[in-house]
Amino acid sequence: MTRIVAVSGSRSADSTTRAALDVALDAAADAGAETGMIDLGAVDLPLYHPDEDAQGDSEALTRRVREADGVIAGTPVYRGSYSSTFKNFHDFCGSSEYENTAVGLLATAGGGSYGGTLEHLRSTFRNVHAWTVPHEVGIRGASGVVDEGGIADDDLRERTERLGRVVAEHAERLRR
Repeated sequence: MTRIVAVSGSRSADSTTRAALDVALDAAADAGAETGMIDLGAVDLPLYHPDEDAQGDSEALTRRVREADGVIAGTPVYRGSYSSTFKNFHDFCGSSEYENTAVGLLATAGGGSYGGTLEHLRSTFRNVHAWTVPHEVGIRGASGVVDEGGIADDDLRERTERLGRVVAEHAERLRR
């Protein structure tokens, strides 16, 4: 069975990023994938140190990514880029974690701009040889349309569901 894991780069208790990722994961599950969430706000992950192998939960978290066929990476937009929480986790991961892995990107913005964040994510994932899917989701004014109940805007919800399906489809292809 195709395995998809979402990684939420938010530390917020009421995270719109995590809520949007849940919508994408539900669609991936409906497409037949086994799904799971890595909530970086709820794990023990010290700052990456290149001279130390395993730190906190890093070994278990990177293993989950390495064993996944697809990843849906989500982050809030901070200062025009992704969160430091996501960056720290991403520093623990390399090409061995993302080899033959389909990756979908999602950014939630409190304001209006998410393009730079998606561009930064795309660049860093390609640097570790991930297969980034062409369909991406950026959500402007996320706190007004996303909550634990889902995504209120029909178009945004469909685009987010499509992200989950596209990642599942590409992950299945890469498994063959």
